[in-house]
Amino acid sequence: MKQTLKRLALVSTALMALTHAAAAQQNVVWWDFLAGGDGVRMKALIDQFNTEHQGEITIENTTLEWGTPFYTKLQTSAAIGEGPDIATYHLSRIPLAVDSGTLSEITDEDMSGAGISDADFTTAASDAGKVDGTRYAVPFDQHGLILYYNKDMLAEAGLIGEDGLPKGLDGLENFNKILADFTKDGKYGISTPTGDRYRTIYSLFGQQGGTMFDEAAGGFFPTDEDVTKLTNAIDVVKGWVDSGYTPVQVESPAALALFTSGQSPFFIMGNWEIPTMVDLHAKGELFEWGAVELPTLFENKAAWSDSHAFVIPANAGKEADAEKRAAVMKVIAWMDQHSLDWAGAGHIPAFNAVRESAEFQALKPQSDYAGFADTAVFDPRTVLAGPAAPLGDAWSNYINPATTGEIEPADAAQQMRDDLNGQL
Repeated sequence: MKQTLKRLALVSTALMALTHAAAAQQNVVWWDFLAGGDGVRMKALIDQFNTEHQGEITIENTTLEWGTPFYTKLQTSAAIGEGPDIATYHLSRIPLAVDSGTLSEITDEDMSGAGISDADFTTAASDAGKVDGTRYAVPFDQHGLILYYNKDMLAEAGLIGEDGLPKGLDGLENFNKILADFTKDGKYGISTPTGDRYRTIYSLFGQQGGTMFDEAAGGFFPTDEDVTKLTNAIDVVKGWVDSGYTPVQVESPAALALFTSGQSPFFIMGNWEIPTMVDLHAKGELFEWGAVELPTLFENKAAWSDSHAFVIPANAGKEADAEKRAAVMKVIAWMDQHSLDWAGAGHIPAFNAVRESAEFQALKPQSDYAGFADTAVFDPRTVLAGPAAPLGDAWSNYINPATTGEIEPADAAQQMRDDLNGQL
């Protein structure tokens, strides 16, 4: 009888252990919009996380179509309680997401429970994840506009310093002279894709200390001085076009080809083209090249930026689950702590410990332009901002055409102001 009771006790203990293990296992439903090289890198990080946390947490990931389809599906799914546990998001769209009730607040307690805090991230990205002081997103990276350069062409012109980086590029008059010197023999001084010129213009607007949006002061471009600063920024890029330093009309693939074929020493584009350059160089199909922060052509350093971040959808009708919440936060913290691999896509880790590590400092050219993380100009905090949002339409409708002579720069700036304020 004693032996029977002993065996029953052992079986009971085993069953309790199995029950506890089953309860401890958390399946975290994940949605992202990451395709191409970004998607491959993120999938590798998810696989690594799942391997390291086997029996504890499993990420069940799904990749959806970038842009409006992703954001619309997330909003509608959260509204009926069928959204994921975690999703990737652009920080520039946080105000719109909060306004629509799509996101759950991420509290200080959530952060501390995962061993992270605002102090672990760049101030610009951390602030961009909040609305009226309330946190709705945890930043993962910062991606922004940088200057790619042909090291061979710059070295021949005496524009490479002892540190191996470009020198003497700052100052509008000085930079324009450099572009003029390179614009000859069928070559262009700089390659700037027409459809992306607004990012350069917004960067130059930021370099003048312009304010794009202040709700209390009147909305978009609240003062006439701000409109003038936007006009000044347009004039710079239009001047490059008018002087023949860059083609009038050239879209991204052709603009990239101008640079990679050696027809232009400079290329202004986001850091997401870094993998393209790395691959071409590895194949022996590209000259010696590099990338640095945008030159400071006005008073301040500044460059357009956005961030991939992590959010927790506010799934309507779902009861709070403390263990699931802790698992989600553990996923977020782990991803940030392992974002060095993500930097291979050209992105700058928002997590300070990774960005300041010796491993990242050795990563070139990423560490050569990482300074833009501290001088980033994010989209203004408004529901009209972010990818696939009205602000992007305004840039395309008024500002890009102003660089090609379709609209006068001053008229474009004023029309953009009136259009956006009319939508508030």
